[in-house]
Amino acid sequence: MDRLEKLCVEKGMRMTDQRRVIARVLSGAQDHPDVEELYRRAHDVDPHISIATVYRTVRLFEEAGIIERHDFRDGRSRYEEAPDHHHDHLIDMKTGQVVEFVDEEIERLQQAIARKLGYRLVDHRLELYGMPLEDSEKVTQ
Repeated sequence: MDRLEKLCVEKGMRMTDQRRVIARVLSGAQDHPDVEELYRRAHDVDPHISIATVYRTVRLFEEAGIIERHDFRDGRSRYEEAPDHHHDHLIDMKTGQVVEFVDEEIERLQQAIARKLGYRLVDHRLELYGMPLEDSEKVTQ
């Protein structure tokens, strides 16, 4: 049983064979797939899975806090396992690739800004959108 399946069971969710397949596909994803891509991958494992089942299961997993939904300005909701550690995202606007990163300096700055404005930061999301630098620009940076 993979990590996502275990979380579902711990939350008391009834795990059908199709939910198990979808959970495994999500657990194995190295990217942030949308529902259509999850459907393609799950359908490759079990041709009896319908896209409606994938939509319902994704919504159920999201409501249970097992996965997170991201809207990276491309008109598609994309999903990843709810992380056990914080990270931010850089979205390549040319290819749509999502790069996860952690930067302690950014984290400290966010905390400082919240304190300066009279708040205690309890959560945040940072999404950076960029275009790849040309090779000559990379060298001068």
